[in-house]
Amino acid sequence: MEGDGLGQAALKVKRWPKDTIAAGRRHTVGLTSDGTVTAVGDNKYGQCDVSGWRDIVAVAAGNVHMATNTGNAHTISLTSDGTVAAVGWNKHDQCDVNDWRDIVAVAAGWRRTVGLKSDGTVVAVGRNNEGQCNVSGWRDMVAVAAGDWHTVGLKSDGTVTIVGNNRYGQCNVSGWRDIVATAAGYLHTVGLKSGGTVVAVGRNNEGQCNVSGWRGIVAIAAGSNHTIGLKSDGTVVAAGWNEYGQCNISGWRDMVAVAAGCAHTVGLKSDGTVVAVGDNEYGQCDVSGWRGIQLPGN
Repeated sequence: MEGDGLGQAALKVKRWPKDTIAAGRRHTVGLTSDGTVTAVGDNKYGQCDVSGWRDIVAVAAGNVHMATNTGNAHTISLTSDGTVAAVGWNKHDQCDVNDWRDIVAVAAGWRRTVGLKSDGTVVAVGRNNEGQCNVSGWRDMVAVAAGDWHTVGLKSDGTVTIVGNNRYGQCNVSGWRDIVATAAGYLHTVGLKSGGTVVAVGRNNEGQCNVSGWRGIVAIAAGSNHTIGLKSDGTVVAAGWNEYGQCNISGWRDMVAVAAGCAHTVGLKSDGTVVAVGDNEYGQCDVSGWRGIQLPGN
C-alpha cells in the first residue's frame, strides 16, 4: 500500500503542474525550495508582501497588458494543504480566496483568480464583465490559465475550454486535440501538444501566434503580446512583441521553467537560479540574486 500511495503522489505532481516562478505586469515571484516565496518589482498594492508565506507549493501573478491606466496586480500562492492565499490589489475581490479548499493549481489574470480543484472542477473570483469567471460548469479539468479577459481550462482528454472575451478569436480552440499545457496572453491563447509542437489563436499583430514551426517544446508561457517556448534541450524560443527585449532569450541554457509577464520574460535554470529580460522599469527583472528557487515537479 505504501508503494501505491507514493505512486499516486507522483501522479499528482505530474498531472497538476505547479508554477514555481510567475510574472506580472510589474513584478516577478519565485517559490524557493523551502516553501517560502520571494518577489521583486512594483509593490504599490502590496503584491510583493509575501515574506510571511510558508509551505507554498505554487505561485501565480496577476498580469495585464501595457497601458497607462493599468498595472495594478495581485499575487497568489497555493499551500501544501490545498488552501490559497492572496496579496495585492483587490478592487474586484480577486483576492477573496480564503475559503477555497482542495485546490491543486492556481492561475491569476487581470483582476481575477482561478483555482483548479482536486475533483476537476474550477472556481474563479474577480471581475466577470465578459464572462471570464463563468467556470462553474467545468468538469474533468487538469490545468487552468488566465489571460487578461479570458480563462482557459485544459481537460483530461486533451481538449480545451475557454470563457471570456473572444474579440480576436482567442477562444477558438474547439478543434484543438492532444493538448498537454496551455498559456494565455492579453488577446491570444497558446497550446502545447503532446508531440512537442505548439498551436496559437487570437490576435497576432506582433507575431505572437507564429509558433507553428516550433519543435521539441516541453513548456510554454504567454506574455501580453509575446509567446515563450522551453525546449527539451533547455534552450528557449520566443515569438512576438520585443520592444523591451523580452524575446532576447536566444542565449539561455539549462532552463527548466519559463514565465512571461506583460513585457518581460523569466527563466528558471536547473541550478535554481533565475534570469530575466525585458521591461525592468519597476525592478521586476532584478532576480540575479535569487537562489534555491524550486524546480518544477519537486
